[in-house]
Amino acid sequence: MFADLLRRVRASRWQTRYLTLDDIPALLALEYDKWEPNQAASEDMLRQRINAYPQLCIGSFCPQTGRALASLFMRPVNPAIFTGPTRWELTANLPGDSAPHRHTRSLFGISLSSNNAAATDAIFRFFYPRALKAGWRDVYLGSPMPGFRRARELEPDLSAWEYVHRNKKFHAGEPADPQLSYYYGKGFRQIVSIQQDYFPHPPSLDFGVILRRVIPLSQPARLWRLTPFPVIASMSAMLFELVR
Repeated sequence: MFADLLRRVRASRWQTRYLTLDDIPALLALEYDKWEPNQAASEDMLRQRINAYPQLCIGSFCPQTGRALASLFMRPVNPAIFTGPTRWELTANLPGDSAPHRHTRSLFGISLSSNNAAATDAIFRFFYPRALKAGWRDVYLGSPMPGFRRARELEPDLSAWEYVHRNKKFHAGEPADPQLSYYYGKGFRQIVSIQQDYFPHPPSLDFGVILRRVIPLSQPARLWRLTPFPVIASMSAMLFELVR
């Protein structure tokens, strides 16, 4: 009971919900706080994402100030695109016609921006039960590897593959790179591919890593489609704590 109360108190520190066009000013402030000017999404890009997939755009906000603390934008994707060379803009650009992805159960995380780790957790806690109800199976995203340039300076012959698969000492399986380690803690633990010239990011030497996480308990998709959402939602806190 105390644990449930503590979670409710913590959750009251932010408001997590689907994004709307009215949120764009707050989202732009978050974008320019977290990304370089050439990396931040523009107003038009944010508008396109929300209009195209309103139930795949989620944010956490401070309920007192309305400040955006974290945002996640997703789109349906065919996972086959990640088996060959690709770039962020090819996977992030929204198709004019949704038909090519009508039958997919996979999502691509276009952008995850955050000023608050707990607010990011709140986004995934909000998303998972809704993902189960909608029949989504897994989420892919592209991560930078910002420690690579420094590691290459120390070891000129170090390959991207060797660097990506390095683990922290005394942390079995956890990547040594700080950004990959962050996503590892969010459940993105499967390395799908390493992409050269994925996006401009000097600390990563322009490399990107495609990561995947299976949405918890997504395998019996038909079961969740038939289950009333309030039942799924009531399980969300326990589900998140078990599989985060």
